[in-house]
Amino acid sequence: MNYSQFLNMIPEFYLVLILIVVFVVDFIMHKSAKKHDVLFAVTVALTAVLPVRIALMGEPTEAFGGIYVTSQIANVMKVILTAGTVIVLIMSQAWLKTNNRYEGEYYMLILSTLLGMYMMLSSGSFLMFFLGLEMASVPMACLVAFDKKKKESAESAAKYVLMATFSSGVMLFGISFIYAATGGLYFDDVAQTISASPLAIIGMVFFFSGLGFKISLVPFHFWTADTYQGAPTPVTGYLSVVSKGAATLTLAIILVKVFGSMVAYWQPMLWVVIMLTITIGNLMAIRQTELKRFMAFSSISQAGYIMLAVIGADPAASQTALTFYVLVYVVANMSVFSVISAVEHRAGAGTQMSAYNGLYQTNPKLAFIMTIALFSLAGIPPFAGMFSKFFVFMAGVSGHETGAPFWPYFVVFVALVNTVVSLYYYLLIVKAMYIKQEANPLPTFRHGGAINTSLAICTVGIILFGVCSCIYQWIANAAGM
Repeated sequence: MNYSQFLNMIPEFYLVLILIVVFVVDFIMHKSAKKHDVLFAVTVALTAVLPVRIALMGEPTEAFGGIYVTSQIANVMKVILTAGTVIVLIMSQAWLKTNNRYEGEYYMLILSTLLGMYMMLSSGSFLMFFLGLEMASVPMACLVAFDKKKKESAESAAKYVLMATFSSGVMLFGISFIYAATGGLYFDDVAQTISASPLAIIGMVFFFSGLGFKISLVPFHFWTADTYQGAPTPVTGYLSVVSKGAATLTLAIILVKVFGSMVAYWQPMLWVVIMLTITIGNLMAIRQTELKRFMAFSSISQAGYIMLAVIGADPAASQTALTFYVLVYVVANMSVFSVISAVEHRAGAGTQMSAYNGLYQTNPKLAFIMTIALFSLAGIPPFAGMFSKFFVFMAGVSGHETGAPFWPYFVVFVALVNTVVSLYYYLLIVKAMYIKQEANPLPTFRHGGAINTSLAICTVGIILFGVCSCIYQWIANAAGM
């Protein structure tokens, strides 16, 4: 074996190096009073350098016979996911002060999950993809159960583990059918030999179903609300945005690259799943009174919007719109979860929506930032969420002009109608903060430097990503548009 091929895996190699450094620092400073500050500074500083290093990478490469491959669009998604991880690490500080005995383990689990997502994005075979998916899922289960003294955290972790195990089994079963139909596991080899045989169709359906659990697509979404509610708030934020980005882009690439000859079979399936995901997610969100469950159903609906880009007939436009949507979704959703974390851990008010009644009276800046983030999630101009939704709508019908087929336009129409519904339930939180009167509203409290930093980063992103065309152009160039 030529071990120099590991040099082609620079992002993964660097991330493993960060893991080792964090482990050593945590071990050395185990009993030090400065452990919290030093460990946080080292982890965030080293991780923040990683997106810059990935962005400076040259031409796409491969290693180990094509089982590991890189592409420009995969590198862009790695940059976005790493930036989202940095935001999660920053916003976690208020919560970690109550769990600082295990903060080294927390950082290592976060980075291990990110490493698994890297491997998913750079997979050149179903084997590498499955291993990367499990590398991301197993540490995530530990993160969900991190508050081990809380019953809700243990319950949500049990549900997550059971559903993740089941979905992995379904996916592996589908991969075995694909192998039986084609005799290979490498994406390029499978794409050349696959045909619409019953064996291949069953394998594709099982593979899609298994990955649908990870993305929280309907009808594979039942675990989402309970897991989001029981997990620690920073972990919920991480689970809702970062893990979705890797899975959705990889699914989009595999559907086009591997199952491109079977588009007549998977595209109708995707139409139905997208409409159900957006509609059910929105309708269930209206009924929620607990904010983390509310954001869980919001994330289910957002997953449908992300996948909307995949039904387009132009792969470059689909990947560009999907990646840009994930970028905007990361900053908007993490802004909301930063506010939730501040209210929960700095003010001790819990996560019930009633805790936000009259928030504007005592914490106007926090209420204003929350409103901007919710408006972006709803797609209200001039915030970046409006542009991201516009691009996925356009990508959903791109390449379909000839013959004007009915269904892609109908799916986009359903998504447009649901955008109005989503505006209604996002405004429920705005109403609670600005209009509902509360005799004893949440008192004025200090958010802390870490929360302020994460809110500042996210708010700048919400405002600038929609007007800085260079960001979209960078993604478009990577996708080959």
